[in-house]
Amino acid sequence: MEKHFDINQQGFSIRCKLFVKDSDKNTRTFSNVVLVTHGFGSSKETAGTVKFAEHLTSKYKGYAVIAFDWPCHGADARKKLSVPECLTYLTIVTQYARNELKAENLYIYSTSFGGYLTLRYLIEVGNPFRKIALRCPSTDMYRAMSNHITDDDRAKLKKGKEIQVGYERKMKMDQSFLDDLNAFKATEHEYFDFADDMLILHGTEDAMVPIAESKAFAENNVIEFIPIEGANHPFQNPNHMALAIHKIVEFFG
Repeated sequence: MEKHFDINQQGFSIRCKLFVKDSDKNTRTFSNVVLVTHGFGSSKETAGTVKFAEHLTSKYKGYAVIAFDWPCHGADARKKLSVPECLTYLTIVTQYARNELKAENLYIYSTSFGGYLTLRYLIEVGNPFRKIALRCPSTDMYRAMSNHITDDDRAKLKKGKEIQVGYERKMKMDQSFLDDLNAFKATEHEYFDFADDMLILHGTEDAMVPIAESKAFAENNVIEFIPIEGANHPFQNPNHMALAIHKIVEFFG
């Protein structure tokens, strides 16, 4: 069962989607809640998120999944992207899972930009999660973002102007956002304290975030790393996505 809902706190309205097994549709509390965070330019409404939630809730009892839109993404009402607001969203959704769903164990499955934000959250805020799965995480989001900014837009940013970025939905971004990304690179921090409860998967044909980047990060922090042969950045091939979901669901069990 899928249910859309909003969390309205601190002046924000976070667009969320709850997934539970059909037989649990009248259940109000769950011992285990998995948060799913999407990548840059994406949203909570992806086929991969649906398949993951279906697989997880059908395999394990007492599990629920919450996917939500980052600021400026999907159905979110905000127009200008901000890292602090992204981290606040993650805190609010985490608190909702604890306080409203009464989750005893929290898990998180994050992709790309979502992976970057999760890694940053662990260092700057703390770790509320029992286990963490990252798919093609961007450990250096500044470089990944900068590589896709045109020379014209770069000139606008230097002049203090905002630019429009994104895919299906455009959002505003200024130089301060890039400076914030540049101020935090996951590769400059140690994750040994979290390593035993982390899993990283990455496609060997990822053209957006090089697999070598994730592999080196995992090796340097003794994190389990699984390459998915032939997969691109969004894991568009259903077989690649199915394999990734299977690995993550097993890891969360």
